[in-house]
Amino acid sequence: MIPKPDRIFAREFEWRHLASFAARGAESVQFGVVSGRRRQGKTFLLEALTRETGGFYFSATEATEAEALNMFSTALWNYTGRPVPTRFADWDEAITQMFAIADESGRPVVIDEFPYLSKVSPALPSIVQREIDRAISRGGRLSLLLCGSAMSVMGGLLSGDAPLRGRATLELVLRPFDYPLAAKYWKLSDPALSARVHAVVGGTPAYLRFLNGDVPTSPEDFDDWVVRTVLDPGTPLFREARYLLEEETDIRETALYHSVLASVAAGNNTRGGIASYIGRKTTDIGHHLNVLEDSCLLRREPDVFHPGRSVYRIAEPLINFYQVVMRPRWGLLESGRARPVWADAKARFQSQIMGPHFEELCRHFALVEPVFGGLPGEVGAGTLTDPVQKAQVQVDVVVFAPAIPGEPRKVLSLGEAKWGDVMGKRHVERLRRAKELLTRKGYDTRNTVLACYSAAGFEPTLRAENDVRTIGMSDMYV
Repeated sequence: MIPKPDRIFAREFEWRHLASFAARGAESVQFGVVSGRRRQGKTFLLEALTRETGGFYFSATEATEAEALNMFSTALWNYTGRPVPTRFADWDEAITQMFAIADESGRPVVIDEFPYLSKVSPALPSIVQREIDRAISRGGRLSLLLCGSAMSVMGGLLSGDAPLRGRATLELVLRPFDYPLAAKYWKLSDPALSARVHAVVGGTPAYLRFLNGDVPTSPEDFDDWVVRTVLDPGTPLFREARYLLEEETDIRETALYHSVLASVAAGNNTRGGIASYIGRKTTDIGHHLNVLEDSCLLRREPDVFHPGRSVYRIAEPLINFYQVVMRPRWGLLESGRARPVWADAKARFQSQIMGPHFEELCRHFALVEPVFGGLPGEVGAGTLTDPVQKAQVQVDVVVFAPAIPGEPRKVLSLGEAKWGDVMGKRHVERLRRAKELLTRKGYDTRNTVLACYSAAGFEPTLRAENDVRTIGMSDMYV
């Protein structure tokens, strides 16, 4: 196994798969796809892989087909050490020669930002597929990785009737750090402060570099940190949320997509709510929702009790922060009025960002930590109808055991999450009512644990409840 360089933080899972992929390519034909949203460290990781193995790395840029081919030719001949670059006539010749060089060396080949190439040369995936098949038939060796940030393009490389479907031996998606790992990366030790920072910048590694390592030194420094970083027009993070949307190749009419995201950020997160907010029919926004989902900027979460119902949530915290805090006051922010804008937006940040974000962190905690007596099968949120009180009962964190055919669905836990409220008996009573309603519906609730998640604390009497588990910030950040 190729040792992971010390300069790479975490990413043990990803490195293990990449190192194994490269090792297999020394004896056989290996083809893989690496994708992930921008700023997650894909290039950093793949450059390290080729540096450690002596492989070939090429990063494409936006260019015409002729210019892209020339840049690739130069990079390939520089890699081989030949004194005079040879210009390939077309991608047919270039890919054929690249495969020959890879077969000779047995070292990995990485083409980064592949969507830039396939956009101007649509036949390129078919050419790669043909050469892979030829290499397999003659018993060659190869470890070729195609990488890209355009999620809709990269996802389509191996789907449906795409030329490369069925050829991959590795499909790796680099995701943002989860919230505990992000806290370690940012070197934050206070759980509540870590959650607030995560609600602004998420788990994207590059954002720490964007801010030159500037992190809030204490909870009291958080407001000043927001003002001097993400709300400061002089920092790269200031316009990053806009760039994330504009860089997606399938997105046109960015104003309409911003309106869709603004609707979700404001809490109008059903399909009908979004359509009403932006003044369109529900049938008119299906394409836009699909594009945002394919780009991993939006995700659809079904109601765990009613699979036919679902809500949309923004997948990138920085975009959510931009829509709630920055976009409504963009002109003032560009003129350097960050402090009064933040003072005006703090209440919205608490209600529209921190509340929902904390619920999301709680669901993640319940999914990855088997704390309710069994391995979770599904974790989500759901709404129940109380026919007696004629009211809706919202359950923030529902934890199911893995489904067993022919048996009632077992509910491991029902939880309520409150970012700013001290939780007490009234919250528990709501959960007990939800448990009763599920029992009547035929769910297995015999060992269901009622869970109260709070960042503000719990009433003393709550801890005495035998069937209730209290989960605070220190429990979630371990």
